[in-house]
Amino acid sequence: MTLVTGPDGRPRCGWCAAAPDFFRYHDDEWGWPVADDTRLFEKLCLESFQSGLSWRTILSKRENFRAAFAGFDYRAVAGFGSEDRARLLADAGIVRHAGKIDAVLNNARVACEIANTEGSLARFLWRFEPGEAEAVPPQSVTTSPASVALSKVLKARGWKFFGPTTAFAFMQSMGLINDHAEGCVMRAAVAEARAGFPRP
Repeated sequence: MTLVTGPDGRPRCGWCAAAPDFFRYHDDEWGWPVADDTRLFEKLCLESFQSGLSWRTILSKRENFRAAFAGFDYRAVAGFGSEDRARLLADAGIVRHAGKIDAVLNNARVACEIANTEGSLARFLWRFEPGEAEAVPPQSVTTSPASVALSKVLKARGWKFFGPTTAFAFMQSMGLINDHAEGCVMRAAVAEARAGFPRP
């Protein structure tokens, strides 16, 4: 699999070469395990917004998304009404896609239900962390049995705009799997973080 040389001369996952700002995102965020409900909900939403677009587009607008969606506090977003929807559709700082915006508003309500019944959104999502038997070579696939299962269960609960490929990208980025390429300087560091990570 492809590696690229980072600004410090060390190897990184090949996709970092697509944009200069990807190196920091790759090193500081991508693949590190996350148990914070707000961050998890944010990523679920942003991955859905990315559908059909580049991650660079979404990443460049992330602060605008955060401002528009109450910092991705899903309990706050669940209370958004028609005036908020109109505001979001008029906000040039985000992706003004009616279907994706409506999905976030819907999904915030579903997230509340999940947190109320399961204890937290994190506790629910981390149940889909694949075991060793399901491990696949890094960056070799775009879906997995675990991502298919997560997408299916969320859909059954009423979640929208979240298929198996989007679910897999979410699992990669939030540390439910370690998909850093073999030889990437961050792979061992993320593996160590996952080993010491207390599952919700």
